[in-house]
Amino acid sequence: MAAPGTGLAASVRSLAMSARKGKLKVNAAVHEMGPDILVALWGGTYPHIGAVGIAQVRKSLKAPEETSATSSVFTFLGHKEDELTKPLAEEITRTLARNAVVVAGIHWDNLTDDEIKMVGKLCRRLTEKIIKKLSR
Repeated sequence: MAAPGTGLAASVRSLAMSARKGKLKVNAAVHEMGPDILVALWGGTYPHIGAVGIAQVRKSLKAPEETSATSSVFTFLGHKEDELTKPLAEEITRTLARNAVVVAGIHWDNLTDDEIKMVGKLCRRLTEKIIKKLSR
């Protein structure tokens, strides 16, 4: 299939990966859609969509020779995944110089503060894996 209006073949590549620590496991589905990247993160007892982070490539305002990102986030009422999706989308965009969308829905009942921090670490670990894999 050609990308609309370009005459170029559309390229889509999909990857799956996960990160685990004890009972906590976060999954990622990654889709390269032409030049853009879509990441879905889920885990726990109730996978869902809690927030969407979007980052667009731009030149750094402080150092125009460097790549940066402009970002936005949408969070469904009562969810906290925005704390994951926005910074992860920004990191993918800054590092790979590609637009990124990160969607996340992660839920376990009664997590401790340390377990909540660990979920964040697992998501950051997945982001590092994604960047490494897509940098090739």
